[in-house]
Amino acid sequence: MWPKSGRLQINYIMKHTILWVAAMLLACSASVSAGNKKQQTDDNLTQGQYIRCVAFYNLENLFDTIHDEGKNDYEYLPDGGMKWTAYKYENKVKKMAEAVSALGTDYDPRGAACIGVAEVENIGCLYDLCAESNSRYGRRLKPILLEGPDRRGVDVGFLYDSVLFKPTSVKGYELKAHYADGGEIKTRLQLLVSGYLMSESAKGEKFSPEKIHVIVNHWPSRYGGELSSRPGRDTAAMLSMHICDSIYKKEPKAKIVIMGDLNDDPDNHSCKEVLKARRHREEVEPQGLFNTMWVHLDNGTGTLFYNGGWNLFDQIIISEPLLNAKIEEGKWTYWKSQVFNKPFLTVQEGKDKGAPLRTHKAGVWQNGYGDHFPTMIYLIRQK
Repeated sequence: MWPKSGRLQINYIMKHTILWVAAMLLACSASVSAGNKKQQTDDNLTQGQYIRCVAFYNLENLFDTIHDEGKNDYEYLPDGGMKWTAYKYENKVKKMAEAVSALGTDYDPRGAACIGVAEVENIGCLYDLCAESNSRYGRRLKPILLEGPDRRGVDVGFLYDSVLFKPTSVKGYELKAHYADGGEIKTRLQLLVSGYLMSESAKGEKFSPEKIHVIVNHWPSRYGGELSSRPGRDTAAMLSMHICDSIYKKEPKAKIVIMGDLNDDPDNHSCKEVLKARRHREEVEPQGLFNTMWVHLDNGTGTLFYNGGWNLFDQIIISEPLLNAKIEEGKWTYWKSQVFNKPFLTVQEGKDKGAPLRTHKAGVWQNGYGDHFPTMIYLIRQK
């Protein structure tokens, strides 16, 4: 049904060891079950909890060097505008593999259980990315991608750890929308991947695998201006709501994750008014949506830097049943979110210091990572 895969110091100063260990155990003893009432902002996890990372990353034009029939990929060919050679492509894959393999490792050394991705030319690029991640960093990633009608030929995709997540169904939804002048918008599919977050392998495991649904998005751009292009993103938000509603009809307590480069911030019309993705968890009604990334926007943190300012387009929005699941009943529930803006992904000096270190800037190859920072959520449940 989906393609098979092809081809990531801490030095402790051991002074006063016994006192230090005792203090750390006391610090970690507070349960994060209080996270069902408010989003966690500290790093405390108890010994009795499992954790999973679910992430999204815009890979910024992950094109191979071969022309795909029917795709406008000419800029990313060896004789194209970007002079996109095999050397540059291989370096891009290595950079992406490094970043993808690091996601989630702040709390789980195995990395993210699943990762939605955007701006990928074809499944072959994801084969190469997974192969590099698996061989170089010991990951177990496999790819999923469905070809869509985007004018540039880029698609959204999905990577999953073959031990931590088991996909059961894959479906693509085409967006039917038009520009202000009446022209049809040819954009990416919305990719729905349903599957199970797997339980641990330890014998005597009490709780069984739990189903989640992930909708990967890359909504229409702001080409022509935010206001004039807004209807396309509003329509995309309506499509995401339709997908959620269709899931809820079969599973009223469905755990749904809407993720992607939405080309809008959490407080823009498409997210705030169409999706009704709420800022505060206490505002979320049954089968409603919670925007896990709004807190970062409020704190001045973004995922892309444009014209001297920050936006947070790379969003992860979750359903109320995932937000409010009871950890004490062994259910996967939301803990906290993160913008993955580690130093190796950022510009280190100059006027763009702190911004994402891009593959290209003004058409010049930077040998960087991408123009967006990845975003993540962490889910926890009781052992």
